[in-house]
Amino acid sequence: SSSLVAVHLACQSLRSRECRMALAGGVNLMLLPDTTIILSKHKLMAPDGRCKTFDQAADGYVRGEGCGMVVLKRVADALADGDRILALIRGTAANQDGPSSGLTAPHGPAQQAVIRSALANGGIDPLAVGYIETHGTGTALGDPIEVQALSAVYGKGRPSDRPLYVGAVKTNIGHLEAAAGIASLLKAILVLRQRAIPPHRNLRVPNPHVPWERLPVKVPD
Repeated sequence: SSSLVAVHLACQSLRSRECRMALAGGVNLMLLPDTTIILSKHKLMAPDGRCKTFDQAADGYVRGEGCGMVVLKRVADALADGDRILALIRGTAANQDGPSSGLTAPHGPAQQAVIRSALANGGIDPLAVGYIETHGTGTALGDPIEVQALSAVYGKGRPSDRPLYVGAVKTNIGHLEAAAGIASLLKAILVLRQRAIPPHRNLRVPNPHVPWERLPVKVPD
């Protein structure tokens, strides 16, 4: 999430008027084999090289290369400068994951807390959100924890005919690690601009550890 933390800090800097424009993003290049070897030895990577987020066959993440960058300004300045505005960031938040069962295991309550903070920061009603670009690494443990956390925040009082759609760009391009967060942000911007949610890849049998039938969450197919 380092590139999203960069976006978060850039937004804070703009709001406090420390700067008038900010560049935020991340880059990931695999120049040495060491990290891949270590991850392989610990069986953290998908053996078939496919990221299978939310699928029962999810068995690890897939490394990817890439970069992404956004130019950020306060809305009034962007309008005054005649800039082409692609999207508006209404709120951001960051926190620490807290204690969990291990380094690779996310902490559900911490995820809920940071989401609620971001919504509060942006003044957004959870029911107004229709799509979430998830972290979605494609692991048997992490995926269910994330879906449950999202459902806990966005699902309360949500009508059955307006499910929360969840996707993961990692199924398309892999885990860009230091650039993973900015890749997700860029996809979310494209979803808004195109007014269409692309189908989720590599989903054949939904993860049985997620009670899909009881949650107001849907994976777009």
